[in-house]
Amino acid sequence: MKQPTIGGFKTTDTKSITIHLVPLAHAKEFLNKQSTQTKTIAQEQNWSGAGQVLKIYTAKGALESLAVLAPDSIGIYSLAHLPDYINNNLSATLQKNGFVFKGFKILEAALHNAYIGWSLAAYTFDTFKKSNKNIPLLSCPAAVLKAIKPQIESVYWVRDLINMPPNKMGPDELAKAATTIANAHKANIKITKGKNLITQKFPLIYEVGKGSDREPCLIDFTWGNPKHKKITLVGKGVVFDTGGYDIKPSSAMLLMKKDMGGAAMVLGLAHLIMSQKLPVRLRVLIPAAENSISGNAYRPSDILTSRKGLTVEIGNTDAEGRLVMADCLTAACEDKPDLLVDFSTLTGAARSALGFDLPAMFSNDHKLAQNLQTISMECDDPLWHMPLWAPYKKDIMSPIADINNAGSNPAGAVTAALFLEHFITLETKWIHIDHYAWELSGKAGKPRGGTDMGLRSVYRLIETLK
Repeated sequence: MKQPTIGGFKTTDTKSITIHLVPLAHAKEFLNKQSTQTKTIAQEQNWSGAGQVLKIYTAKGALESLAVLAPDSIGIYSLAHLPDYINNNLSATLQKNGFVFKGFKILEAALHNAYIGWSLAAYTFDTFKKSNKNIPLLSCPAAVLKAIKPQIESVYWVRDLINMPPNKMGPDELAKAATTIANAHKANIKITKGKNLITQKFPLIYEVGKGSDREPCLIDFTWGNPKHKKITLVGKGVVFDTGGYDIKPSSAMLLMKKDMGGAAMVLGLAHLIMSQKLPVRLRVLIPAAENSISGNAYRPSDILTSRKGLTVEIGNTDAEGRLVMADCLTAACEDKPDLLVDFSTLTGAARSALGFDLPAMFSNDHKLAQNLQTISMECDDPLWHMPLWAPYKKDIMSPIADINNAGSNPAGAVTAALFLEHFITLETKWIHIDHYAWELSGKAGKPRGGTDMGLRSVYRLIETLK
């Protein structure tokens, strides 16, 4: 895959229609500077709520500009509805010269968020079908574009990777995408493939992926100064999940191209970290495998030995994600990182508990988890802290192996996290994010399809590390 091209922007504001961004707190002040005609229209339209757009006309009745009320704290999605509003309310003739933002008493960071939201709303996945979506163009100053481009690209990467159909996104293709990102930032990358996974002591990744004709692999790259804090990201890269012999019903298999959403997340986050040149020593680990059915596939009741040496009884072949993650988490801890974060589309139980939009977040460090949850709410990228409830460990024990990869406890998100915790050393600060990676219906700035969850929150957490 090639680097995404971000959309929605143009390089000049010549003849562009101005869009005034007006915080609610300054709405009256803004209106006091307008004509009597504009004040009357604002009153008639009850122009008073965040997101509302006011059309401002010249004395001759021509559209002069737009004014949109912004919340006093502008997030990246606060004004992402504007492109759709323009498409639905302005003619193509009016749109042809594009638009330009003009902030009314708005801080630079808030204005940057508005630009980001516009571009995220402009995203289309048109690799296999030409999009007929009209994208209004917004003039973006070169300095602003330079500042915000990495954030937009990171989200585009996540969306493109998840949206790719499974026949075009196998382990090899995922490895090529990771290589593209790594090479762009001069990171050192290593791909361990097929039976070499056994010799390199990643047996669970191999076992999960060996049933597919597309060989599994481990993607491992590092970047940054070894003297800086070590940050390790692990992303589940199951490129398609049939469920194995515990096969999923067809309805549950339809979206399983998104089961590599964790890999997409860490690649997007890594791109952002490296683009912004954060002072960290970054390592990214991605177990890439397809969970297929064949005569060579692993079976329910098999007992497998992990990299850590723990034996795992297979209670369900559809609980494959925690297996491939286990070997990577073990390898990550061997490197003694200062912070280890994993992203996994791991359980339906997390969706039952928190719905599609709110990822479950677990950690072995309560203070760290609470800090991340606070950050996530502040930047409109929510995560919800869930408990690593130790008494439930008994529900994933096996009478004939060290641990079972499934259990009878309905708190499946908790028991999955507890399974992963077995592969984390006591001294390692660890965060596990169980996310959906998919926007079901489409929202302003978030079209239906693959989506980022927790990317900006974790980035901001890493920024704050001392």
